[in-house]
Amino acid sequence: MKATSGWRLFACLLGSVVLCAGANQSQAQNPPPADHPSVTVRGQTYTPRSILARNMGSEADRVTQFQPHKIIGNIYYVGTTTLSSFLIVTPQGNILIDSTYEVNAPTIAKSVADLGFKFSDTKILLGNHAHGDHQEGDAMMKQMTAAQVMAMAEDVPALRDMKPGGKEHPIDKILHDGEAVTLGGTTLVAHLTPGHTRGCTTWTTTAQEGGKSYNVMFGCSLRPPGVVTPEVEKELTGSFKTVRALPCDVQLGDHGAQYNMREKFAKMKEGAPNPFIDQSTCTMEADIEEAMMKALLAEQQQAARP
Repeated sequence: MKATSGWRLFACLLGSVVLCAGANQSQAQNPPPADHPSVTVRGQTYTPRSILARNMGSEADRVTQFQPHKIIGNIYYVGTTTLSSFLIVTPQGNILIDSTYEVNAPTIAKSVADLGFKFSDTKILLGNHAHGDHQEGDAMMKQMTAAQVMAMAEDVPALRDMKPGGKEHPIDKILHDGEAVTLGGTTLVAHLTPGHTRGCTTWTTTAQEGGKSYNVMFGCSLRPPGVVTPEVEKELTGSFKTVRALPCDVQLGDHGAQYNMREKFAKMKEGAPNPFIDQSTCTMEADIEEAMMKALLAEQQQAARP
């Protein structure tokens, strides 16, 4: 399967979930997102196009293995250069968050093996949100591991429309806001943070390191669409509030760029402080995307004036 081309993927992610789910099969060409408005957050300037480019990288980035690594405690990174996939290891089997594209299934399996774990020990498959670059591979992952696939209720309709190669999207358990998923002594809590998709899910858990417990947040994308409707504005406003209220020592995200993965990974050294423990970045994505949403709304209102 070929990975989605750049502008087609941009249009996919800015458009409907149905289009996104079928992006790898679609040959339609669409224009890139607008390169305005611009916002400056913590000294860095962003546009809709630059944020998307930051998240997605090149076509090769989306399908190239990033060095698998331990983040903290029993949490590991097993995704590609720009598409996150996380492994949570427990004595009773493992949890995987985000299958990414179906084409990446062997790459993720290799990353798990490279870390010394068995891919077949994956017992639960979770996701952040119903877009193809995060959950298209769910059916393939279930075929490979027999994992139980769980999804937030609000994203179920979009996931059911996601059928790579005609495969039905597996959903073994439907989750709701605040519900906990527990395996082998590790508990993840699902927080509904809608706006990017209806069921966008931010996950929280705790991890132990050096005799201390740390709060870990797996952030879901908070990126607003090109046109912010009143419904989306209401959803995202609530999601920004939710994310800022969550306990967080370690911020992760469905794209590595959302938490400066590459920069932090480069700083990892034996005996040095863990660079992923960084409370200062926990609200960074919410700050960027809220500023962008407000700028988009202001631009829309200006355009609507006679």
